[in-house]
Amino acid sequence: MKMKHALVAGLAVALLVAGQALAQTCDPNIPATAPDSRYTDHGDGTLTDNATGLMWKQCAEGLSGANCTSGQEQYFSWSQALQQGQGLTFAGHSDWRLPNIKELSSLVEECCLSPAINLTRFPNASFNGFWSSSPIASYSNYAWVVDFYSGYVDYYYRYVSYAVRLVRGGQ
Repeated sequence: MKMKHALVAGLAVALLVAGQALAQTCDPNIPATAPDSRYTDHGDGTLTDNATGLMWKQCAEGLSGANCTSGQEQYFSWSQALQQGQGLTFAGHSDWRLPNIKELSSLVEECCLSPAINLTRFPNASFNGFWSSSPIASYSNYAWVVDFYSGYVDYYYRYVSYAVRLVRGGQ
């Protein structure tokens, strides 16, 4: 897994130096971990992951529309991210919340990068970092994040601003 991240980082630097725009790349030799068939699209901006039973908002917070192209992706500190689902009613549900790190990392499409997520089911998804609700037990100023450029899981200071994707069910 570390070799994949080193390769991804090297590729990103090479593309940035060359001045080329980054676009999703998928390796056809690696089986998809999050294929289209894994998700049920409810046609209301939500999906159910049939493998986990979780329901996800298709768009990151700040984005809306059929292809998540309206609006602008919003970024929050960790404490702000934890509050994003509170009081929100979307697609007839009012129990939206920030996913824990295991739930959020379940969205990673391991055969793709830039972004490492299923773009058919999560259109216009960015390759930014996304907050999870999981704190770091041994470091009180940190929380877990998934970087959807490569699907890398890491932790960052809670005051840093990252994107948010909300979920319901599970835990």
